[in-house]
Amino acid sequence: MKHDGGARPGAPGTFGSRLAGAMAARGPLCVGIDPHPGLLAAWGLDDSVQGLRSFSLAVLEAVAPLAAAVKPQVALYERHGSAGLAVLEELLAASSQAGVLSIADAKRGDIGSTMAGYADAWLRDGSALAADSVTLSPYLGFESLRPALDLAADNGRGVFVLALTSNPEGASVQHVGGAESVAKHIVQAAAVENQRYAGQALGSVGLVVGATVGTALSDLGIDLAAVHGPILAPGLGAQGATGADMRETFGAAYPAVLATSSRGILAAGPDIAALRAATAETLSGL
Repeated sequence: MKHDGGARPGAPGTFGSRLAGAMAARGPLCVGIDPHPGLLAAWGLDDSVQGLRSFSLAVLEAVAPLAAAVKPQVALYERHGSAGLAVLEELLAASSQAGVLSIADAKRGDIGSTMAGYADAWLRDGSALAADSVTLSPYLGFESLRPALDLAADNGRGVFVLALTSNPEGASVQHVGGAESVAKHIVQAAAVENQRYAGQALGSVGLVVGATVGTALSDLGIDLAAVHGPILAPGLGAQGATGADMRETFGAAYPAVLATSSRGILAAGPDIAALRAATAETLSGL
């Protein structure tokens, strides 16, 4: 089943406006679809293309009525080769049909024609891998992302740019510069980019900021509320962050935060009702 990229939930319109509508209607939750080998085994599935497909479609079936978005982890499909990517194509198509926005967690970043190629794969109408949005890495310079930023805008899609991640290694790059940190400059660049979406509820250039970054935002003087874009915040649930933690961490920017939970919900599977109950419980804490 091929994904033609044409049936986006709520299309036409910008990604930011569709996401804002989905968050208002369903709540600010994104469910990560992360088919780790250990999780497949815990579900009684083989670490195979068949197991990957069964897992992916079961998660989507369970969370579609409740989640504003789903976020498949691309690496865990790539490890199964071309057949794994075919499952990802099927999942993206099924997400569109279910009216759930998709975020391809691919963390792409490069320069020139190579970046244009990544943009074409994930953001072009008609591409087999086209998602509603894709995660990007800006560490070759924010402006290196220009092909993806412009193609997303042209096609009503979105991007989430890595800004302040919660892994311990991230600080060695992202915090450099203190009051003028690398992370702060990325956030400011996203705010400028979202000026083209000034009339929308949310811009279509989002940021990835870990839910467990603690006081890093205030320590570095970063104002996420000024970005006018969605904040994808992984770390809810299994990584330790609670809804209360996130409200404290994000402060005035909290209304734009799309909290992401993966293992905390997926561990409830493979029973569809149990997955849906875990999703509802997670939402209630937000």
